[in-house]
Amino acid sequence: MLDTPSDLPPEATARRGWMGLLAKAPTGRVAELLAALGPRPATTWLRAPESGSVMVRGRAGGTGAAFNLGEMTITRCALRLPCGTVGHAYIQGRSKPCAEAAALVDALMQTDQAPKVEAAVLAPLRAEAHSRRARRAAKAEATKVDFFTMVRGDD
Repeated sequence: MLDTPSDLPPEATARRGWMGLLAKAPTGRVAELLAALGPRPATTWLRAPESGSVMVRGRAGGTGAAFNLGEMTITRCALRLPCGTVGHAYIQGRSKPCAEAAALVDALMQTDQAPKVEAAVLAPLRAEAHSRRARRAAKAEATKVDFFTMVRGDD
């Protein structure tokens, strides 16, 4: 059984990366970037976009026993390109157009259009995610308190 990312074939690891990026993208951003590629190819629905909820699990300290943290709303869908390539999407929230755009990007990344989609959609999303993380880290750093021990001198 494949458990760790190092056990996965390289194409599965790459797909895991872009699927995570698409799932966490801000609402409407994937569709906006995808529109720059021109007209969308015809697709066939395997599973039309539908919203639901999933249980989010957590671990205390990242290593403790798993516990149910709460539910999160997601939208999922699956589509097929005319060439037979299938794209899937699971995104946060209830935006059906965002799920459709993410599934289309997933499908296109498995075709010969992958370099074009990478440059037009995934690279900007990756840069924006990095910028958001850097801003959040800088904001947290500004609140950092350095504690130190002072010698009292009564020894």
